[in-house]
Amino acid sequence: MQRGLIVLTLALGLACRITNPPLPPPPPPPPLPARAVFPADNSWNRDISADAVDPNSDSLIARCGGSVSLHPDFGTVYGGAPWGIPFITVSGSQRRVPVSFAYANESDPGPYPIPPDAPIEGGASASGDRHVLVVDVDNWILYELFDAHPVSGGASWTAGSGAIFDLTSNALRPDGWTSADAAGLPIFPGLARYDEVAAGRIAHALRFTCPVTRRAYVPPARHFASTQTDSFLPPMGMRVRLKAGVDISGFPADVQVILTALKTYGMMLADNGGPFFVSGAPDPRWNDADVDTMKRLHGTDFEVVRMN
Repeated sequence: MQRGLIVLTLALGLACRITNPPLPPPPPPPPLPARAVFPADNSWNRDISADAVDPNSDSLIARCGGSVSLHPDFGTVYGGAPWGIPFITVSGSQRRVPVSFAYANESDPGPYPIPPDAPIEGGASASGDRHVLVVDVDNWILYELFDAHPVSGGASWTAGSGAIFDLTSNALRPDGWTSADAAGLPIFPGLARYDEVAAGRIAHALRFTCPVTRRAYVPPARHFASTQTDSFLPPMGMRVRLKAGVDISGFPADVQVILTALKTYGMMLADNGGPFFVSGAPDPRWNDADVDTMKRLHGTDFEVVRMN
């Protein structure tokens, strides 16, 4: 009798396997449209190549790490995880889920349209900043989280802080508010993205970090992350650019696209971190050896744009 039950159970199991094939993989996320991130006159998109140099430029550059190499903090894979700050695109119909925040008083409450499989900076088990960036391509709205952790398979999330940005508007965060970044800035607009480089042009500033910053910020930054008041320490929002006289002709063609953007649009100080660490989105198509040549440059190859 028991043998008969075993045979019947096996038969039922085989029938289930036959009648319930594996689910197909989910469709790929929608493509990022060829659309401006923020208006043309937004700070991120402003050509600062002709702006005056700040009178304290040399001291500010030195305090960020003038002798250190420029450090591209992005590429293909590093430590078993995509290398850089990832983002995902979603349609306007993406289900919105609740997010609870440690710094709720300076976070946009949501809910946020975060897919359960949204990529987390550093990977699912990362212990770093764990940023999650989501771009709603239909409504052109950016959702960003810091220290993001899915709960119950992504049915909800917890995060340190979060911010929502209308990518058609120049509106800033409330004065004194952080975002998913220390300076209260959006992260996505400051990333080097492979598709831009492949198209031959980055038309916006990039994001970078310094080890120690000042208890101050300049627009468009809205928040500081320091107790230090030394006037030669860089404030959040400080803009630097690659000096016009730096010869970039010997760099690989893809890197020349990035360096041209650094001469034209520069970099914006967004967080405490490695000296002259410049941010980008991970992509398996990056040529890591090419990107690594950016380390030939040093902090002293940059200058601070005059701050008001």
